[in-house]
Amino acid sequence: MSHAHPHAHDRDHASGDHEHEHSHSHDADDQNVQAEILDLDAEVLAEHTAALISWLPVRTPPREIVDLGCGTGAGTFALLDRFPEAHVTAVDSSAGHLQRLREKACARGVEGRVRTVQADLDRADWPDLGTPDLVWASASLHHLSRPDRALREVHGLLAPDGLLAVVELAGFPRFLPEDAPEDRPGLEERCHAASDRFHAEHVPHRGADWGPVLTGAGFVLDGERTLTVNIDASGDDTVGAYALGGLRRIRRSVVDVLPPEDLAALDRLLDTDGPHSILRRDDLGVRTERMVWAARRKD
Repeated sequence: MSHAHPHAHDRDHASGDHEHEHSHSHDADDQNVQAEILDLDAEVLAEHTAALISWLPVRTPPREIVDLGCGTGAGTFALLDRFPEAHVTAVDSSAGHLQRLREKACARGVEGRVRTVQADLDRADWPDLGTPDLVWASASLHHLSRPDRALREVHGLLAPDGLLAVVELAGFPRFLPEDAPEDRPGLEERCHAASDRFHAEHVPHRGADWGPVLTGAGFVLDGERTLTVNIDASGDDTVGAYALGGLRRIRRSVVDVLPPEDLAALDRLLDTDGPHSILRRDDLGVRTERMVWAARRKD
């Protein structure tokens, strides 16, 4: 979270939904933008991702891990840091994301501990992903048309007593104060409301309660947690870039439904050369929630 970080976003993190109706060149551009947001998501929320992984109720340190819908590697590298003896198989549908992940692995000197697999997880014929002790799926299940089928696949490949961690996002983070911008207070919340309506139609599983779906796939729940993210990041250039990328993505899903006054105000925020650019603001923060379910294979 493939993070999601995504975490449009959606992705938020990556997986099997890449707007097939667009041209290949548009897809490439879109995936580059998506990759940049995922990288920013990973950087801004690194501590929170590490906290989620540290919370996981693993009984012994996992040696073989699968990162489903890995995106550009936010979860992959956090897992490698937390479990220094582990190897990670990183799975995504995007060749570009996987290439970016491999380049990061080489830069970090951990390429020997990472295997990448390009796969569409909505297909019935999954590649051989080994017998992992831990499967990590961050902001990826909601992209699948049949997440229940994918979860049964995961149950079948996990080692006995193995653990699945599912991370879900409460939408894309909020960045602006509630009374901003000055000419259209509450703009960001209205953009999110419109975007949520779009995603309810196009990504219906986003924000799902995965607990019942996991038990329906044969897992036993071993813990749930909600992590509240509230970062005061005034003056942080990375957060500014993250906010800019995220709001640009949201604009694409709301451009046809926002009132003209709101769209004009949003465009003023997104105009990086203008006086109202979001990059010029010193009052940005990062506010969101991440939910995690730990589910164990019981035979």
